[in-house]
Amino acid sequence: MRKTPLAKTPLYALMILMALVSLIPFYMLLFTALTPSSISLADSRLLLRHFEWGNLAAAWRESKLGGAMTNSSILMGGSVLLSVLVSAGAGYVFARVNTWYNRILFNVLLFSMMIPGVINTVPLYSLMKAIHGINTHWAMILLLATGFIPQSVFLYANFIRGLSREIEESAVIDGCTLFEAFWRISFPLLLPITSTLIILNAIAAWNNYAQSVFFLQSQELQTVPLAISRFVQTYGADYTKMASAALIGMLPAVIIYFVFQRFFVKGISAGAVKG
Repeated sequence: MRKTPLAKTPLYALMILMALVSLIPFYMLLFTALTPSSISLADSRLLLRHFEWGNLAAAWRESKLGGAMTNSSILMGGSVLLSVLVSAGAGYVFARVNTWYNRILFNVLLFSMMIPGVINTVPLYSLMKAIHGINTHWAMILLLATGFIPQSVFLYANFIRGLSREIEESAVIDGCTLFEAFWRISFPLLLPITSTLIILNAIAAWNNYAQSVFFLQSQELQTVPLAISRFVQTYGADYTKMASAALIGMLPAVIIYFVFQRFFVKGISAGAVKG
């Protein structure tokens, strides 16, 4: 029996409530960022009568956020591009070539997803130092992309298993190599899962702090999280400017999400259950 709109009212109310609750952290961030310096955060109310927009300019200037956003953009773009290209090809091989050693390698990738990346910091530091990768963009891009690849390969492989082989076989019969058939025929069909991975990996790269704080020690190479951490001092923190810097720093990630969001749910659900 089809439910009437009135019967769905509790469901809509619950969804609205969940949306409002999820917006609370963003409201508190905006509230903290625009609180005038003359008002203590402990004494302020939930609604401000005056917004101090100058906090945003001060945070931008003092944290050198412009340079930090440029560095984060380089790391994000390079790592996302590299991880997508490598993972798409690897996922295709795992999905189409069913051999015992491919199955073993695929399971090894799945196992590596369970290992927290932070526990590899010490050996990674030794490796980065050995290859002269400390304070370099290229080494940090390789490091981030390597961390993204296991999950990306898993989602690509499961998504590709749901695609028909016939179009690839037809392309091979017409004279394409298997490599050409994948990149020209199959890869354009992977737009939903590719968009999903761009969102996931781009946001992870943009927000990366654990590796950046170890491997990007030069102030000229600092990323957005490192720039925000400049407002944390030994005997306290400037929460107003920290929130202002965070508010500005989150905008690129939000833009990326809205650009690719219409493919996000479709891609993540298909890549998780197909196969």
